[in-house]
Amino acid sequence: MTSSDAIPADPPATPLGSPFRHAETDRDAAPQFVLPLVVRIEKAAPPTRTDALETAARAVLVLLSDERSTAEDGEWAEAVRDWQDARIRKVVRRARGAEWRRAQTLPGITLTGRAAAASGDDDPAAEVRVFPPVPLDGWPKELAKLQVSGTELDDPAPPPAPDPAGPVLWLNPDVTMSAGKTMAQAGHGAQLAWWELDDARRAAWREAGFPLAVRTASAERWSALTGSGLPVVRDAGFTEIAPGETVAVEGGSRFCPLPRVR
Repeated sequence: MTSSDAIPADPPATPLGSPFRHAETDRDAAPQFVLPLVVRIEKAAPPTRTDALETAARAVLVLLSDERSTAEDGEWAEAVRDWQDARIRKVVRRARGAEWRRAQTLPGITLTGRAAAASGDDDPAAEVRVFPPVPLDGWPKELAKLQVSGTELDDPAPPPAPDPAGPVLWLNPDVTMSAGKTMAQAGHGAQLAWWELDDARRAAWREAGFPLAVRTASAERWSALTGSGLPVVRDAGFTEIAPGETVAVEGGSRFCPLPRVR
């Protein structure tokens, strides 16, 4: 239920490193790939929702910036290029116990969330593993067996105000999505922010650990965000929700030069 296909609502004329330099028909004709993400959800100790969303967004950025993706001869570079030249699809599946341990044996990157460590509470930090893109119908069997449903997560308390240094990925308050679907959408938003940056800003953001926040906008703020010309994720509506806007990307004072909406 978390397969996502996102395009900017209003793509920039000259995006940096973005596949949207091609016509939509070209992207449709290209071989289709998907970026797999797996979130660890143990029955007795699930992560909090916001920590999972932010960890998934950071995982996408870590993969995009990894030398295996960026180097001309990197082992993931061709798959990442092919994925970005087609429709941008991400799928989030869940794993626990032995499933999670098997997922760790495949090439990929595991990120641990920050919320629990920062707050000192007892909630387990989110764990998300991102894998290099795979053909839409060519999932590794260890991942194909994992469930897409069952990613419902909650926040025990409202998340704190976002750090103004990093970008904020604002969720559409009128769209209800599972945590898995929302993780994919947050990943799309992080990717749009990445495409807006030059190499120096990308390096600085990576060095800082990709600080960002995922929050749900109020109705008034959402209206202002989507009317401001900022990058917006538009879901194609293949799963869970009707086609429409899901995430607006607002810049941060240090790491993302996009404007902030007052």
